[in-house]
Amino acid sequence: MTARSAIRYAHNGDVSIAYMESGSGIDLLVIGGFVSHLEIFPTLPAAQRFWDRMGSFARVILFDKRGMGLSDRDAGAYTLENIVDDALAVLDDLDVSQAAIFGISEGGSAATMLAAAHPDRVSAMVQYGTYARLAQADDHPDGISVDKLKRFWGRIADDWVDPSGIDYWAPSRAGDPELHDWWGRLLRSGLSPRGAKALFEMYLHLDVRPLLASVRAPSLILCREGDRVVPPHLSRGVARGIPDARVVELAGSDHLFCTGDQDALLDEIERFLTGDLTHRPVDRVLATVLFTDIVGSTERAAALGDRRWRDVLERHDRLVKREVSRYRGRVVKSTGDGVLATFDGPARAVRAGMALRSAAPEALGSELRVGVHTGECELIGNDVGGIGVHIAARIQAHADPGQVLVSSTVKDLVVGSGLRFGDGGERALKGVPDTWRLFVVTGDEENQATG
Repeated sequence: MTARSAIRYAHNGDVSIAYMESGSGIDLLVIGGFVSHLEIFPTLPAAQRFWDRMGSFARVILFDKRGMGLSDRDAGAYTLENIVDDALAVLDDLDVSQAAIFGISEGGSAATMLAAAHPDRVSAMVQYGTYARLAQADDHPDGISVDKLKRFWGRIADDWVDPSGIDYWAPSRAGDPELHDWWGRLLRSGLSPRGAKALFEMYLHLDVRPLLASVRAPSLILCREGDRVVPPHLSRGVARGIPDARVVELAGSDHLFCTGDQDALLDEIERFLTGDLTHRPVDRVLATVLFTDIVGSTERAAALGDRRWRDVLERHDRLVKREVSRYRGRVVKSTGDGVLATFDGPARAVRAGMALRSAAPEALGSELRVGVHTGECELIGNDVGGIGVHIAARIQAHADPGQVLVSSTVKDLVVGSGLRFGDGGERALKGVPDTWRLFVVTGDEENQATG
């Protein structure tokens, strides 16, 4: 960034996030990939040129993700949910109600979650060199094999300050002493070796494929045909999953966005963001849906009588309102002997479910069943509907007394949060195609809670 840029701090709770902004034009929030340091990254002339060119058509907003660079280092779990919250904190600090977003590499996954969960905050989305899932899986044979990823990232973590790794990110400048010196300083200053290992572990499990169809912002996916870090077919997979997304494959083999032919990349971004974009009205949104059910409610109501049972329900409603609010959710409605609530982050929803499950026996004299799923929901006034809500309700119906049961989507989205899960088995959900793999929440390293 230019000399006129200054470091500022936004606050997400007690976590301080360093950011800077420069240029003029449309508001463009950048969610970077891998390692960042706001003061070191632009010391590479190619990076400085990239941001200056982008600043000619946009107000560029950059931030160091938690645990990196100038942001708080010991700042809780490094998860997509936290990255999205930190990004929103930066926009709020700048009083920006809506911005375009540019997600780079791993930052593309966070951009996907931001665009899907907060469509009112995102006017358009560009991703470069990105993926929805990096690692191979039974239902994702096009991914990179887990063994190969572990060997690759293991070597980098073991030799964290060795700058030769940049030759893999930017083969067009292999052996360049200026680039090697800059890369070594960026790694040493941007992230600790322990932080790097936590980051690499997240890469193995990160999976936002279920979120792609919920993105409503006009989207452009960019990649380079010879990228060795993120093969271009993974970026094309992102474009296939987002409705009406456009993909452009550029010449070159550099994964590092500011090396190689950066003008070809910037031309596509500028053309996309400064053209006539029609933002689709928001009538569907990605949300994490939580259902609760008081175990044995029919028998308990009959035994207690109407007045005393009404007292139980009132205590239930107060408990739910308190815990859902504590975890930044919204109570949508009562279901008679339970509740439907929505959250914009899956880890918060799970923790709210755990808190409700733990408090219920003493507060209500009964246990709760809790089901959680992240999916697309229809907005119907203050209510929500659609398949995402239906799936969450069916999952809750399969939960045992005192159990928080979640979909595999939720489990995959909270990687790195400290939440622990056990196998809940394959289940057929009534009215929902196929069988679903479910997981039981067994603990939370952050709060040292157990199931």
